[in-house]
Amino acid sequence: MSHLLFEPLTLRGLTFRNRSWVPPMCQYSVESLDGMAAPWHLVHYGSLARGGAGAVIVEATGVTPEARISEKDLGLWNDEQRDALIPVVDFMHSQGAAAGIQLAHAGRKASTYPEWGTDFEGSLPESEGGWQTSAPSAEAFPGLEAPRELSEAEIGEIVSAFAASARRSMEAGFDFVEIHGAHGYLLHEFLSPLSNTRTDSYGGSPENRARFLLEVVDATRAEVGEDVPVLVRLSATDWTEGGLSLDDTAQLSAWLKDHSVDLVDVSTGGNVMATIPVGPGYQTTFAEGIRKQARIPTAAVGLLTEPFQAEHILATEQADVVLLGRESLRDPNFPIRAADALRHQIDYKPAQYHRAYK
Repeated sequence: MSHLLFEPLTLRGLTFRNRSWVPPMCQYSVESLDGMAAPWHLVHYGSLARGGAGAVIVEATGVTPEARISEKDLGLWNDEQRDALIPVVDFMHSQGAAAGIQLAHAGRKASTYPEWGTDFEGSLPESEGGWQTSAPSAEAFPGLEAPRELSEAEIGEIVSAFAASARRSMEAGFDFVEIHGAHGYLLHEFLSPLSNTRTDSYGGSPENRARFLLEVVDATRAEVGEDVPVLVRLSATDWTEGGLSLDDTAQLSAWLKDHSVDLVDVSTGGNVMATIPVGPGYQTTFAEGIRKQARIPTAAVGLLTEPFQAEHILATEQADVVLLGRESLRDPNFPIRAADALRHQIDYKPAQYHRAYK
């Protein structure tokens, strides 16, 4: 019996072996504080690839030092960081998974204490290694230090930084890139009228607020070439009156399609404090809405935990891909387990573990 979860998907010149992918999830494991991948990253991402995922997307990776959420984040602003990622990519490939990387700038949510490993939270003081954050407007995220407003020249420099990181991604061997335009980080901050109060060509109308993201997309495409998929993660709604809505994001997704984006990874929220009705599959309707309105492939994410749930999302055409985050942390072998649950035969169970399959 055929199941969509295990149907290959082709985007441009890349075919993914299945549609069960691992989304980017921050590890805060760069103990050297220099953006360099460590043994943890090799083992972590390698285990997810070995577990049968169609694709594994490496965590939010800063395109400049100031782009990092915390000082323990990965970076890709120099060639040494590129070289440190090559073994990670090579091992993922050896296990049959496509390797992706999320390129990011944290904007006003940068320079924070990591999510775990410390008794502190909020902004990391400059006296402890933190830095001045930047944003479309000089308005702070609640609980964090106020950013400064970026100039138009600085916006152009960040576009160039995304492009340079995209080039290094290709040099490291990654198969595709994802641009982080969600969760209240810099590109999302520009997109949302709740955080962008500029009056120049990067503020005001939806077209102006989307300008920065589209420039990043165009610069990325110029570096990776025509055969490499480019994905964008978006927050489909701010869950707040006056913020981004599904219709806004569907229109943006149509513009992204016109600018050669291949798939929209659909999340929600993160830009302002909001009440979010969290529950199993709570974001899949947004992936479905964007898929239908913008006629672009989408990935669904958000408390997806069960094989039949994942298959249902695909079978009912809510999305083209399912991204399993927390469930992949709990069970790096989710795709193998899902194949067993759905009684679907796959040929990429690790031979070293053959005793487990009898």
